[in-house]
Amino acid sequence: MPKVSLTVIRYKKWLIPFAILAMALHHFPLWLNKKISFYKLMGSGKNGSFDKTPDLQQWALLLVSKNGTLPNEPLHLFGSFIHNWYKLFGCETFTLFLEPIEGHGTWDGSPVFGNLPRQTNYEGRIAVLTRATIRWKKLKYFWQHVAPVSAQMKKFPSIELSLGIGEVPWIKQATFSVWSSKEAMKSFAYANKEHAEVITKTRKQNWYSEDMFTRFKILETTGSLRGKKPFKS
Repeated sequence: MPKVSLTVIRYKKWLIPFAILAMALHHFPLWLNKKISFYKLMGSGKNGSFDKTPDLQQWALLLVSKNGTLPNEPLHLFGSFIHNWYKLFGCETFTLFLEPIEGHGTWDGSPVFGNLPRQTNYEGRIAVLTRATIRWKKLKYFWQHVAPVSAQMKKFPSIELSLGIGEVPWIKQATFSVWSSKEAMKSFAYANKEHAEVITKTRKQNWYSEDMFTRFKILETTGSLRGKKPFKS
């Protein structure tokens, strides 16, 4: 089973041009990194979920291991070039080390987290990644329906972290959330009327050309986000 890391990176406001430059420069060392089988450099939404307005100070880096392990020391995780870049520009980073346990769907045509069961007996704290490539003709419907649901999710008492991330603004979108338990996550996903209606509409109206839903066990966290740990490890 591959191991996964998701790092959230925050730059000082006056360093935003270097944050944008990193999205181009960091591809090469990641492509050369023999320890990872898949990576994504992504931007972030302004309000912690799906959002049309990007947060240009906040970015994300997802890594998937090639051999089932990932080093938990930043230098070895990112490689020296990226590690030193974050250090040079005084970036704040928060990294979650994750084990994929349940899910379905593909990313760039592949099951990048492995062939996972749809359900397991795990019931503890859980992280959820939902991502999709939205069809051009369905963009209007997506933003009309999904944004209000995302706003509700952030207010749900059992959610411990919510991030809006994506490869391409408005089109390739993802949410990453952490819940106190699987039961808490399901109580929002299935008991919330608006959320259930959106799920039904995405299937009936074929909003996505590709989608993926994955649940993770949180193994460890390091660093901080906006000056504090979002939740106790």
